[in-house]
Amino acid sequence: DLVDAQQARRILDRLVGYKVSPILWTKVRSRLSAGRVQSVAVRLIVEREREIENFVPVEYWVVSAIFRQDGDDRTYEAKLLKINNNDLQLNNEKDTLTVVNDIKTASHKLVDKKVSNRHNQPSPPFITSTLQQDASSRLGFLASRTMIVAQQLYEGIKLGGDEETGLITYMRTDSVNVSNQAITEVRSYIEKNYGADYLPIKPILYRTRAKTAQEAHEAIRPTSVQRTPEKMRPFLSPEQYRLYTLIWQRFVASQMEAQVVETVSLDIEGNSKDNIYLFRASVSNTVFPGFRAVYGLANGENNENPELAKLFKEVLKEGEKQILEKLNTEQKFTQPPSRYSEASLIMTLEKNDIGRPSTYAPIISTIQTRGYVDRQGRMLKPTDIGFIVNDLLVEFFPEIVDIKFTSRMEDELDDIAEGKAEWVDVLRDFYEPFEKRIDYAKENMPTKKPEPKLIGRECPDCGQPLVLRSGRFGDFISCSTFPSCRYTESIPVKLDIACPLCQEGDVVQKRTKKGRIFYGCSRFPECDFASWEKPMSTPCPKCGGLLTQKSADKAVCAECKSNFDHIDGELV
Repeated sequence: DLVDAQQARRILDRLVGYKVSPILWTKVRSRLSAGRVQSVAVRLIVEREREIENFVPVEYWVVSAIFRQDGDDRTYEAKLLKINNNDLQLNNEKDTLTVVNDIKTASHKLVDKKVSNRHNQPSPPFITSTLQQDASSRLGFLASRTMIVAQQLYEGIKLGGDEETGLITYMRTDSVNVSNQAITEVRSYIEKNYGADYLPIKPILYRTRAKTAQEAHEAIRPTSVQRTPEKMRPFLSPEQYRLYTLIWQRFVASQMEAQVVETVSLDIEGNSKDNIYLFRASVSNTVFPGFRAVYGLANGENNENPELAKLFKEVLKEGEKQILEKLNTEQKFTQPPSRYSEASLIMTLEKNDIGRPSTYAPIISTIQTRGYVDRQGRMLKPTDIGFIVNDLLVEFFPEIVDIKFTSRMEDELDDIAEGKAEWVDVLRDFYEPFEKRIDYAKENMPTKKPEPKLIGRECPDCGQPLVLRSGRFGDFISCSTFPSCRYTESIPVKLDIACPLCQEGDVVQKRTKKGRIFYGCSRFPECDFASWEKPMSTPCPKCGGLLTQKSADKAVCAECKSNFDHIDGELV
């Protein structure tokens, strides 16, 4: 049954890719592709971009007050929440100033104080998708980089001898199961290093969300919790160390007690002649760190204030008069939804049961190499080609790019794996209507070739205008009369690094005609500096010479040949 499910998945993916992609080559441009999961990912990014483009911001105002209790000099801030028991709706400055002036005439007192404890439970150990998400948000790793480094940790690292030792379990998994041996080992480690208070009475068992997860694979965890990140650090590259630390910490934290956070909430009521105002203030403070002792917050900030918590809990009392010291107003506007990052896109695909853990990184890589999506910082933005291809697929192959349809296909593949459906029947039900759509698209899909864009310069060979075109390796500049004139030039990417040869130009990234990336001076041909390896802005700490990125995490000096570790171009 599992073999049948895998075979059905492979055939489905090839039917979509092999049948739809050639239509795109004819109607749009060569080297494009469509895919059962890939095209849904592009649709998500395109639709989010259109939400952003169509978003109309709405003005609103926030009012906050600085109070102190009568007889005490310590102040705190509270936000205006309601007016006459109605939710706050201040949409312009005039109404806000009217409210502010009325609040100044009101008398205020603390009418309610609540103290509550919240237990934050640890997350399960990593599966492929959650590892990619956390590595993105915490370490800034791309999904592809995460999987490459995880593969290295899985295959093995030399720990002082000739033998390689695998440091983590298999990294392509959607199961959160952990072996009894590993649980016994980590519980012993927690009790010894953190104390009995941090150890739950019973092991924590997590339930795998995916219905047909490959339970033969465990969650992603260290092969031995005794191999702490600090012990492994001398044997690991910076990237390996950071990812291993993340995996180790997440696994240890998954078997620890919950974090206990105490929250004190205050309601301050203001009574003017005509209105009743409700202000609210709250503060949180960790009373027991639990698993957070190992696995902290992603941004490193918890916004806790122990001193303010002490004031709220021990000094401020219900029924006491509160003195209004100051009122603050702030104009704000509603914000559009943010673009997808790799992490949020993976989360959405996983939430909708689209694709499998092993497919997320290749999909994100493919939609960029095909030119459907550009990366802007950590965000993914659709290109003109992405919009064109998505709109054609939505019109002529709506099932392929429909989230619910794709999710339903995953369910049917799961049914095959469980012996509840025949793989040939599933394929037939898909292919018969799909074949009709293929024939219809070949005849009726309009040709939508991307229009070249004028760049305002003339071709140095023939004098005709130069245009911006899209090709296999991204955008490039060519003569508008192509193929009559075959002049082309790559678009240099400025790196904000002074040319090490002439010190006048900037280092720019270029491509050869075969697509290979190299680095040169922006003043070429006046300056002929060129390098296959990416220069770094930081000079060599030993001799002051030029450092280049020899690999993803290694740098070498061009002059003294010293080697250094780096992370994203920063020496470590």
